[in-house]
Amino acid sequence: MFGFEPNFNMKKILGKASSLFLLLYLCVTSISAQEGFPNTQNYFSEFQTTKTAKERFLFFFHTDNRYNQNSGFDWLDEVNVYLNDAEKQKDTVSSNYYKTVQSQIYFDIGDYDKSLAISKELYQLKVTWDLEEKTILLDLMEQTYSKLERYSEQIDIRKEKKELGITEKVAFYDIYSNLGLHRQAMNDYIEEEQKNIKDNDYFGKAVFDNNVGNYLRLDKSYPIALNRYNKAASWINLYLIDVTKTKSKKQLIESENLKAVIDGNIGKSYALLDQYEEAIPHLENSITEIKRLKRQKFSSDFIENRLTMAECYLQLGDFKKFTDYLSEDIRPRTVENILKKNRLLGSYYNKRGDFKEEVTYLKQERRIRDSINANKTEIQDQQRATLIAEDKAYTKSRIDQQKAELEQSRDAMVEKEDQIQLVFISLIFTLLGFAGLVYAYLKSIKNQRLIAEQKHIIENALVEKDSLLKEIHHRVKNNLQMVSSLLSLQTKNTRSKAAIEALEEGKSRVKAMALIHQKLYQNEDLSVIEMQGYIESLINSVQSVFKKGGHNINITIDAEGVELDIDRAIPFGLILNELVSNSFKYAFPNSDDDGKIYIHLRKIADQPGFFEYTDNGVGMSEEADDRAKSSMGIRLMNRLVNQLQSNLNIDKTAEGVRFWFNFK
Repeated sequence: MFGFEPNFNMKKILGKASSLFLLLYLCVTSISAQEGFPNTQNYFSEFQTTKTAKERFLFFFHTDNRYNQNSGFDWLDEVNVYLNDAEKQKDTVSSNYYKTVQSQIYFDIGDYDKSLAISKELYQLKVTWDLEEKTILLDLMEQTYSKLERYSEQIDIRKEKKELGITEKVAFYDIYSNLGLHRQAMNDYIEEEQKNIKDNDYFGKAVFDNNVGNYLRLDKSYPIALNRYNKAASWINLYLIDVTKTKSKKQLIESENLKAVIDGNIGKSYALLDQYEEAIPHLENSITEIKRLKRQKFSSDFIENRLTMAECYLQLGDFKKFTDYLSEDIRPRTVENILKKNRLLGSYYNKRGDFKEEVTYLKQERRIRDSINANKTEIQDQQRATLIAEDKAYTKSRIDQQKAELEQSRDAMVEKEDQIQLVFISLIFTLLGFAGLVYAYLKSIKNQRLIAEQKHIIENALVEKDSLLKEIHHRVKNNLQMVSSLLSLQTKNTRSKAAIEALEEGKSRVKAMALIHQKLYQNEDLSVIEMQGYIESLINSVQSVFKKGGHNINITIDAEGVELDIDRAIPFGLILNELVSNSFKYAFPNSDDDGKIYIHLRKIADQPGFFEYTDNGVGMSEEADDRAKSSMGIRLMNRLVNQLQSNLNIDKTAEGVRFWFNFK
């Protein structure tokens, strides 16, 4: 016994040291988290500075805590401005993006009917959207149907999400819970979700236990629910102190928010067990954390926690704190929270002896409850019948699928047995044909050698062909440069200003074509040209001529990842040459102008392409517009655009001019 005493003491010392280290780490983590949160990033300003409608759409839906500094009504006013502009310009695509954002904002501020009206209109157009955009719209519609308790439509949306591959299965447990079948909802949830959670997924385990606790609390199993919430709190604490996994800022905010929600659920469970003094610290901590994370504006947990805090202080007889928690800006959006607030106020006035006010709030509660109960029982029965039928159909389809898989497995076993019998028979023929196989093998070796030689000849021919093509493009480029040099010599020997300008324009066009061939023989792939690099080289070529005038022009090129074949690249090069030259010559007459040119080119797979060119120069007057239409440059660009099977569009904006067209 004495021999084991030092080891035992050492273990106790190490255990205490580990505990101290863990406590220190938690303190440091807590301090660093407080320094890192709340998020003061102004998402509203970033949304305003985002350029296109699609970018604003994606930014909005990829930003969780977007209302951290501006309310939903501020966002709604801003989106309405963008939507009106898009509708004036008849930009249907942008209008649909802004309407989707508008629908989400109406959902966030609690106007579910208006949100659904907009999203149902967009639902008819969803076939033209990509999968991410469809997912956003379908998720929004599903949430709205849930809030409006239209569960049949919600199930239809879930079926479509499964058909599109957005989700793997159609789940019913949350709908069961909304219909009051909390125990069945919990059992289905545990059966479906528990098997998908990995052992080291502490965050997933915290979410799982918190959701199970919610079902138990709604089922009035308060002690068991409290036990689940405590388990969830342990998991989320483990997740936060786990240094083996790198966490993004978004993940840290989400985990801190989940921790606050779980703490609030623990407090609510204590309150339901009439343990009000134990409930208050948990509720207060949850309220503080949600406010610190800027989540209180549209958080149902925040409102429920404040109402429960008020209830605790009312039961403890602290009327001042009760009125403090109810007098602040609490605007419950759910019917349950509205009823609870009226019930608490009625109880408060009863304790104060003000029975007149008590009756007022109790009447309000009764009116709301009667209006709800008038048709709710019948509707819920219908909803339950529909849900049970859907669940049975879904279960039957799964059973049928399992039967089909078993049948396939049985057929495969029978087929395998037949194959084994065939193997025995084939062994006899194998022995007889062995000599033939040897002969075939030797012959195949000879054939493989012949094929290898032919393959070598073909590969050499392909390499030689590529070399010849590069040489051809190189020579064409050299010949075009020689033409450009001849035009330069002719310019020096010409005194006519008009002739010199014409020769310079011709030389610029020749250079644009020469640059195409230069890019081709420099590429590994001789069939296409990478347009971002080509446009940059072309701009540098044109800019080198006009920089002598001292122009200060900022040029933005947006053509990353676009590749075109030579038949489309040459017209684009000549069109750009004309546009950039015109901008340098005419758009910025003063050398100190702060000029801006924007070039946008997009072409994805087999979809139509889009080209846009804008500058913020002096623009085109009516006289200049008439002259331009008859000029060689405009005529040339119209012909080049016709080669691309499109039409050139010219818009005169408040600043400068805009050229654009679609192409195949």
